[in-house]
Amino acid sequence: MVEPVVGNVKPSGDILEKGQLVFDANFESGNLGRVDSLGISEYDLFIRPDTCSPRHRVWYYFAVENAKENQRVVFNIVNFSKDRNLFDSASAAPVYKASSQTSWSRIPVKNLYYYRSAAHGNRFILSFSHLFDDSHRVEFAYCIPYTYSKLQQFLSNIDSRSLPFFKRDLLCHSVQKRRLDLITIADESLNRKPKVVFIMGRVHPGETPSSFVIHGLLQFLISDDCRAAKLRSVYTFKIVPMLNPDGVYLGNYRCSLMGFDLNRQWTDPSLWAQPTIYATKNLLLQYNSNPQMELSAVIDVHAHSQRTNSFLYGNVFSKDLERCERQLIIPHLLSELTDDYSLEYTQFNTDSEKAGTNRRTMGNLLDPNCLCYTLEASFFSYRPNNNTSSKPLPYYDYKYEQLGENLALGLLQFNEVLSGDRELEIKRSFQSFLPNKKAKAER
Repeated sequence: MVEPVVGNVKPSGDILEKGQLVFDANFESGNLGRVDSLGISEYDLFIRPDTCSPRHRVWYYFAVENAKENQRVVFNIVNFSKDRNLFDSASAAPVYKASSQTSWSRIPVKNLYYYRSAAHGNRFILSFSHLFDDSHRVEFAYCIPYTYSKLQQFLSNIDSRSLPFFKRDLLCHSVQKRRLDLITIADESLNRKPKVVFIMGRVHPGETPSSFVIHGLLQFLISDDCRAAKLRSVYTFKIVPMLNPDGVYLGNYRCSLMGFDLNRQWTDPSLWAQPTIYATKNLLLQYNSNPQMELSAVIDVHAHSQRTNSFLYGNVFSKDLERCERQLIIPHLLSELTDDYSLEYTQFNTDSEKAGTNRRTMGNLLDPNCLCYTLEASFFSYRPNNNTSSKPLPYYDYKYEQLGENLALGLLQFNEVLSGDRELEIKRSFQSFLPNKKAKAER
């Protein structure tokens, strides 16, 4: 049974003439708070704010029915809380999917307009037009959705295969009693000291690319590929795919049910208010203090609204140059493995705005040999090989999943570099990845 989300638009049940659109966001991860009709061909749409956090309004996901065939409609998203994004650079496009389609499409850039509107208090408005080819249901979203139920079905399907190297545990329940899954992938038949790679995602519920990256990572790690088998023999993977299941279900962009940005709670999480962060942090500290384990890397997967491509953020350790420089290996490997990774956007910083994040907090608490990164993937597009003169290519689910696979391969090659089985030329110094006064702040 679908639990309604308070504040979302839902169909009234009235029978309307064809062409009078019916809006619906009363479903999992849906978000649309209000619709103002400006006629049958134009509508102002208001994003419902995150629960208990009215300043966050970015994610939207709604459906439209009852259109006439060949009816063209303009939708205006009028209350974004973020002014800075890629909509005005021809490198960003939201998505749509008709009921007759099996996959999501990007709205053509020529049908997008991002501008200040005097009619809306001089706010930035995203307007896009859509031509309905029939009267069937069409869904629209900020980015390709990935729901809590989709994750549960995916994990259950893998679990049912009884793979000897796959284990699914319940780490804790969220405030609304949804599962926080902990996945372990490793060849445990080998007698070795576990080298743990801990990967987590979806702490910010609207950052759906994070889930596709982890989806692709999991698919590769359980595959018959000989490199996947090698990874399972080298590492013990611990994966928490969805840190904020309540926020995901509710259709929030940034926050949990109670309005917390969970990626600012790692310093002192509450068992009652932030149970998923509390449980995950405690688990990391247990691994870190266990002499029978080696915590090799912690990677938190996110999505970015103001940059193209994928890239890593890392930490600065002023008194440990060797630790700083060791962080350069994985970014350089990823730049060779995948055409969507950007060394230019890769950055190591101590930005005070990021205090309380997983990367900053755990980087200070864990063993110095453990690497702590944030992996970002653009919501929208990438320039192949980071060629700034090339036309941005849109991200789709398969490309995000490919990034997850390449992350796994990068970790395999990282182990080869450390063991001396692979040579790698580091072409840039650590200092060149530090922010400068003109650099844009990490968002």
